[in-house]
Amino acid sequence: MKKSIAVSVVCLIFAVSCKTDKTSEENMDITPPKANKIAKNLETHGDTRVDNYYWLNDRENEEVIDYLERENEYYEKMTEHTQAFQKDLFEEMKSRIKEDDESVPYFYNGYYYITRFETGNDYPIYSRKKGSLDAEEEILFNVNDMAKDHSYYNLRGINVSPDNKWVAFGVDTVSRRQYKLHVKNLETGEILSETIENTTGGSTWANDNETLFYTRKDAQTLRSNEIFRHKRGTESSKDELIYTEEDETYITYIYKTKSDKYLVIGSNSTLTSEYQILEADNPTGKFKVFQPRERGLEYNISHFGTDFYILTNKDGATNFKLMKTPETNTLKENWKDVIEHRETVLLEDIDIFKDYLVVSERNNGLNKIRIMRWDETDDYYLPFDNETYTAYTIQNREFDTDTLRYGYNSLITPASVIDFNMKTREKTVMKEVEVLGGKFNKDNYESKRVWATAEDGTKIPISMVYRKGIKKDGSNPFLLYAYGSYGSTIDPYFSTVRLSLLDRGFIFAIAHVRGGEYLGRQWYEDGKLLKKKNTFTDFIDASKYVIEEGYTSADHLYASGGSAGGLLMGAIVNMNPGLYNGVIASVPFVDVVTTMLDDSIPLTTGEYDEWGNPNNKEYYNYIKSYSPYDNVSKQKYPNLLVTTGLHDSQVQYWEPAKWVAKLRDMKTDNNKLLLQTNMDAGHGGASGRFEALKEVAMDYAFILDLENIKE
Repeated sequence: MKKSIAVSVVCLIFAVSCKTDKTSEENMDITPPKANKIAKNLETHGDTRVDNYYWLNDRENEEVIDYLERENEYYEKMTEHTQAFQKDLFEEMKSRIKEDDESVPYFYNGYYYITRFETGNDYPIYSRKKGSLDAEEEILFNVNDMAKDHSYYNLRGINVSPDNKWVAFGVDTVSRRQYKLHVKNLETGEILSETIENTTGGSTWANDNETLFYTRKDAQTLRSNEIFRHKRGTESSKDELIYTEEDETYITYIYKTKSDKYLVIGSNSTLTSEYQILEADNPTGKFKVFQPRERGLEYNISHFGTDFYILTNKDGATNFKLMKTPETNTLKENWKDVIEHRETVLLEDIDIFKDYLVVSERNNGLNKIRIMRWDETDDYYLPFDNETYTAYTIQNREFDTDTLRYGYNSLITPASVIDFNMKTREKTVMKEVEVLGGKFNKDNYESKRVWATAEDGTKIPISMVYRKGIKKDGSNPFLLYAYGSYGSTIDPYFSTVRLSLLDRGFIFAIAHVRGGEYLGRQWYEDGKLLKKKNTFTDFIDASKYVIEEGYTSADHLYASGGSAGGLLMGAIVNMNPGLYNGVIASVPFVDVVTTMLDDSIPLTTGEYDEWGNPNNKEYYNYIKSYSPYDNVSKQKYPNLLVTTGLHDSQVQYWEPAKWVAKLRDMKTDNNKLLLQTNMDAGHGGASGRFEALKEVAMDYAFILDLENIKE
């Protein structure tokens, strides 16, 4: 569901399915599992919904586990003929990846930090070198050793103390994003005995190198709601609770400004922000509210010199503007414009340097990076000439430098890391992702951006890529992907694994539907709450466009989405099932009404401003009108592959399980309907880099099989 976590899921998922008789369930002579019906009446606002599969909402129930396992067995039988192909695809994808690989080192506080992988290993090795890249390597973490006894392992939040002697880190071995926080002595290698349970995995050091702040989650809802102060070397039971976010529609977190002067507690809902500040040299002091929360006022703060710089929508700045205020007078009446609001330019982020302000913008869907000197002697944009691409600033931890680091890639250009001298305007490509195997040549592929027309006349951008030489005769297999929620923008990005589709004749495309921020903040506002259906109709109209233009046909069109994008998939197969030959819905959010009425489920209360609160009758009726589970009907559906994780904390496993059970009972076709539940993983899928490839190979084998492509 959530924006912060959704993007990490969708980059691995690329749709699938079909509707031809030769692949029907009956013709396979294998009986699909059938879930028991136990009617439960759910009454809201005088309206009664009958949920026959509500009982699946209990992972401790042996009958529930039995049903999921029977679905997995059915999936294995139905895809047995593709198992060898899956293995071939996996090896093919893996062969393009440089197994011995290393990140571009970045410099921070006296050390170069490096992440590297070694041949045959699934997990990274984190290391650093003092002062010079020629210095001896110091291993911070070899995650391969740490993960040996776990089926799932995720290490995050590596945070080195200012004196470089201690490192805090979080570990999740269940895949519910509840991390145990640990502290390691970098001089001795000892991991201290204190363990802090149920955190976000992140932490923030005060400047005394002893005080560590962290965020704890509510044990049931998993909402990040408490900030604690911990003294290194003491047990967590002695930690001091310094802030509780009481409003259930907010989450809270803590960080330190790039200037290292301030600790900042943030509290955010979908529509509103609030921050509290405290000098990092005084960690036992009391935090001061920067600007009290006002519904609809969003802002982010960065510190420089004696001022705070504020990205905000204040004064109706829908696309945000940049303001500043003295650090001694932070209330909004003291804020002054630095970069004014622009109707056609979305202001996304800033990076502050000693001599420069770097601004990340979005104009007509495209990333722009603007460089401004504080003394106003220079103001220019980095040149990007491609029709569709992705550019972003990264790892700019140092303050006193002329070097800006940014990343760049496109649908046909492998990702590169570039160091740009803001003074001389010289750029150095530090690394470009190598595509191994000797077969990839970007000149063999073409990317473009086209515009479909939505039913209300709005132009919907579509970024697509394909191997040169395709014919617009409707015969090309076509994979259309979208997300469309939380203002999360899926930029056109390069993928080595996607080559396994492109080289077999597929066209891949991203529909930049409303609900994201591809065309600015209003693009998001027009795809949420009581305008959510625009997301679904935009995708359908994009699908019709690629058919009308001859790129594909309904017999060869596939759709894909994960998490909130899985909601999109569930909606379109109810609204226009005949438009698609198949659909993959990965960890799909499909039981929207029931979930949004249950405030004990993770994320529910924090999402009232995204979907609406169904305790309000107007929102209840609107959500019910599109919720995929509530709108399954007796009709033909395309072939469907649905995936979930038993320990998913973002979209509970029972949503896709109930949806599949209801579809089995009501659909009138013989097309495939497969549910695959990862009994070990959660929302993000498998934890290893190669294990994740196996999941992609599973999806690709399915879609290719439906196209009768066997090798």
